[in-house]
Amino acid sequence: MGSGSGDSNDADPGFFRRAARAWGPWRRTRPFWGGLLVLVAGLEILLSERAPLGIMVHIGLQGIAGYIIPAVLVLVGLLLLFNPAQRVFYSLLAVLLALSSWITSNLGGFFVGMLLGVLGGSLAFAWQLRDQPRESSKLPGSPPQHTGSVGLELIRSQPQPDDEAAADSSAQKRF
Repeated sequence: MGSGSGDSNDADPGFFRRAARAWGPWRRTRPFWGGLLVLVAGLEILLSERAPLGIMVHIGLQGIAGYIIPAVLVLVGLLLLFNPAQRVFYSLLAVLLALSSWITSNLGGFFVGMLLGVLGGSLAFAWQLRDQPRESSKLPGSPPQHTGSVGLELIRSQPQPDDEAAADSSAQKRF
C-alpha cells in the first residue's frame, strides 16, 4: 500500500485538458467529417449484409463483393482520417465504392450507406487545409490588405524612354 488517499481512480485533469487541446488541431488538419461519413457508410453497408431478411441472397462472386466493397470502404474512411495527404484518391475511391455498393450490397445498404458514402467522399474531395488561421481581429468594414507583386515593382522601377528624354532635357535647361 502507498501513502495518499488510496483512491486509484483519480485521473490527472491535465491529461484530459491536453487531449482536448490537441483534438482540435488534429481534426482541422484532415478531412474529418468526410472520413467519418465514409467510415460510417462502410459499417452500415456491412451491417445491412448481415440483415436477417429472407429475400436477400448472397451467392457466388456477388456475395463476396458484397463484403469486400464495404470492408474497403471502411478502410478508405480510416485512411482519409489518418493519411490526409492522399485524400483526393481516397475520396474518389470512396465515391466509386459507395456507388458500386448499389449492385453488390443490398441496394447500397438500403440507400443509407450509399448516400453517406457519396456525401463523405464528396466532402473529403472538397476539403482543403487552411494555411493561415482565420483573421478575426480585422474589423468587418476594413479594406483588405494587398501585397505588391515583386515583378510589377521591378517594371515600375525601370525608367521609361520618355522619362529619360524628359530628364535629359530638364538637365540641359538648368545649365
